[in-house]
Amino acid sequence: MIEKRKKRKKLFYVPGMISLVLIPLFCLYHFYRVEAFKVYHSIDISLPDSNQKKALLVIKRNYHVFVLNNTEDLEKTKLNDLQLALRKMKREHDTINGIKIHLGNEMSYEVYIKVLDFFAIEKMPIFIQNDNDFLVFMMPKPKPKKDLKRIVAFKCSYEEVNREYFLEQARKRKLQHDLALYKKNWILFFAYFGIVVLNIFALVKFNKNQNYNQK
Repeated sequence: MIEKRKKRKKLFYVPGMISLVLIPLFCLYHFYRVEAFKVYHSIDISLPDSNQKKALLVIKRNYHVFVLNNTEDLEKTKLNDLQLALRKMKREHDTINGIKIHLGNEMSYEVYIKVLDFFAIEKMPIFIQNDNDFLVFMMPKPKPKKDLKRIVAFKCSYEEVNREYFLEQARKRKLQHDLALYKKNWILFFAYFGIVVLNIFALVKFNKNQNYNQK
């Protein structure tokens, strides 16, 4: 009677393979922990000087008051209403009414940035910060002089004309951010690739030894 021997498959482990898997996970955790992938932006704003501010503050308007004194999530409804009010005032060129935004002591910084975003998005020509208040209003359009011939100007959007330039600048900022990330954490990348190379050599050598022992 011939006994059939069952061949048992041996599981082989190459030292360092677990580290090869864990190190990338550790690197990702480290990057997210230090917010390495977070891209910072800035907002360019232009506010009137002290003399201009005094001249603008004497202008009377019927102000619609928005009080912001919380986080962005809790002030979401008010912020939406504020943006719609700004858009309506700009569209109708309302020189009778204005918008007053009161910034409370409990207001979060993200709400302040959101308000500045609205000014930029809606292209509000005049907004003044007076202590804890923003005053936003429109000025009357200058009357055309009768003795001058009417000139029809070709209007174009600066941003639209320079679209490719802005996109190129955004790509350059993204590239600079990535290079700074690699430069800051180069030792982690170097260590990881070093372990990868060592494990590849170890795996090749291990397979050669197994093939030799089986002969």
